Amino acid sequence: MELTAGKLGFGLMRLPRRGVKIDIDQVSQMVDLFLASGFTYFDTARVYPGSEAATRKALVKRHPRDSFTIATKLNTMVAPTARMARKQFDTSLRNLDVNYVDHYLLHNLTNGTYKNYERLGLWDYVHDLKKQGKVRFVGFSFHAGPQLLDEILQAHPDVDFVQLQINYADWENPRITSRANYEVARAHGKPIVIMEPVKGGALAKPAPEIRALMDEAAPGASYASWAIRFAAGLDGILTVLSGMSNIEQVRDNVTFMSSFEQLSDSEMAVIRQAREILGNARDIPCTACRYCVEGCPRHIHIPDVFAAMNKQLVEGHLEEARADYRAAVDAGNFASACIRCRKCEDVCPQNLQITALLRECADALE
Repeated sequence: MELTAGKLGFGLMRLPRRGVKIDIDQVSQMVDLFLASGFTYFDTARVYPGSEAATRKALVKRHPRDSFTIATKLNTMVAPTARMARKQFDTSLRNLDVNYVDHYLLHNLTNGTYKNYERLGLWDYVHDLKKQGKVRFVGFSFHAGPQLLDEILQAHPDVDFVQLQINYADWENPRITSRANYEVARAHGKPIVIMEPVKGGALAKPAPEIRALMDEAAPGASYASWAIRFAAGLDGILTVLSGMSNIEQVRDNVTFMSSFEQLSDSEMAVIRQAREILGNARDIPCTACRYCVEGCPRHIHIPDVFAAMNKQLVEGHLEEARADYRAAVDAGNFASACIRCRKCEDVCPQNLQITALLRECADALE
């Protein structure tokens, strides 16, 4: 069975909401437009709140099963025993209301988590699901360095694909090691699903200096298009996941990806200039995945605190930053309440020194 997908995938992590609930009507419109544009790959996960159920309502119940592919994931952060971990797959099938999953991933392998998957026997488990026909392709998402990635791929050469964080900002970033990880995956001949091509939306709203460069080079092109085209232009890419949050973002993405063109030499020069500017930036590079929030004993809304702080670091708007901060901590979960347990740092895909950054935020904003 050949592993194929369109160049653009729909990441279902950051779906639009109406109040506290996912806006199913808008998600349905987004799904319809995505499919009508010729794309089929939908990426969800058990740990994305409400995402699998929304996928069932907006996609599975409304379109023929052979018109789309679904990727979902098994995550040991919410399943500390082998029995609990195995139950996740059945829960995902019920949430999605499907009989099989096209792409099943062991989720968020890091230096701190990858041994859990070995200890619980989950590699054998997911491959057994594939033998049973309940899973078509087995992969894993990865947030660590090239040495560990090489070790995992040597130990598990039968994995079908890998999912890596790759974007132009992190290509040479020593914390994320996008380029080195990409090269390891290619050396092992593994197709790559790209996540965070727009870095949690940050590259859709880059610094003013970067906007000026891109506007001059390609007037009218969205800033997100630069990031996604960079990722999609690499060799060996199965699909590029765009975490689309509203119908406008879908329209933009399908417009430039339906007639995909690789970045030209002159456009790549702009990317290199943008990377240099980002290398001198002082922003907190949080992608708002919110993995840090669930385990925080003080219930600090860490991504919201960092977003407020970036108003000061990037734009110099201290009063706006303090206003956003007050809104983020209205339940009393101040940055200064951090007890430095570092549970957040253990699960952070960006390898941020969160406790130190929270102290900085508290000093500036409280």
